[in-house]
Amino acid sequence: MRVGYQVGHVVQRDSIDHQQQWQNHLEQFRACRDAGFDIYCWGHHYLIDPFQHFQPWPVLARLAAEPGDMMLATSVLLLPLLNPVDVAEQAATLDHIAEGRFILGIGLGYRPEEFEAFGTKMSQRGARCTEALGLMRRLWSDDEVTHHGRYYNVTGARPTARPYQKPHPKIWQAAMSDPAVRRVGRSGDIFYVGPAQSNATIRHQISLYHQTLEENGHDVPEDMVIVREFFCAPTRAALERARANLARKYEVYAQHGLHGTDAELTRKVTGDLETLMDDTFLVGSPEECVEQIAAYHEMGFTDVALRLFYPEMSQAKVLEHIDLVGREVIPALHAL
Repeated sequence: MRVGYQVGHVVQRDSIDHQQQWQNHLEQFRACRDAGFDIYCWGHHYLIDPFQHFQPWPVLARLAAEPGDMMLATSVLLLPLLNPVDVAEQAATLDHIAEGRFILGIGLGYRPEEFEAFGTKMSQRGARCTEALGLMRRLWSDDEVTHHGRYYNVTGARPTARPYQKPHPKIWQAAMSDPAVRRVGRSGDIFYVGPAQSNATIRHQISLYHQTLEENGHDVPEDMVIVREFFCAPTRAALERARANLARKYEVYAQHGLHGTDAELTRKVTGDLETLMDDTFLVGSPEECVEQIAAYHEMGFTDVALRLFYPEMSQAKVLEHIDLVGREVIPALHAL
């Protein structure tokens, strides 16, 4: 099983100088590379108060200079906010800079303020995503593209950048609701499960994904990806200290509306921490964490992206966490 390091939005505004934050990210990246992580995954949002964060294209281009054996992934890029011509050419450019070590993870987004800022509507996000992906695939493969759709238009367009990987990088599509899972299945792309679905929901959604793939004439992709909140420690005292870090992140998720209108996600994200600890967060000793992740491998997941860094964690603690996972968790997961 492959293991990713998920960089989300966790650095609280004005808690650290931006340049020091960037240097910390570089140090974490190199620590992950040396610890044996397989994928470095970078999140994407705008106006993400109360946090401060950097944008994925320039970050991943810089990291592509020294990835070792790691892949680099957007995890995930909010495609409905963006123009698909720009995304297609940015992705193709980055794929060459990374010499094929790039994965394009995409999602719909869930924060109204981002859609307002980009002059679009949340109600359009699913349709925009589907149309954008179809146009991007043509821009990656066709010599000339004419497309007149509901949201995007090009006439006689001749793409200026083609991906290193053929026909294009792997595409991870995030989905939390059943309609979104069906959308992934209709496209034939790799299913990316978010951080808050329960195991029962995940099993149901995998079945729905496979059913939709079959209905649309797609083979089941070799890969399937899950991202999880994760804290590994050798002692119970250390795990108890981690609870406050996890709680702060999910307080902000609740404020931002991660759960949308889904009843179960609403219960979990807006409830107390125990509703998330039951079968959503991966928390425990190294052995316990391996056992929990192995259950996802048995469901068919090939990749797990782990968030190891939370609000108010010091850089020293983050690096200790990375080192522990590299020594006592990753080797066992690679053996699955």
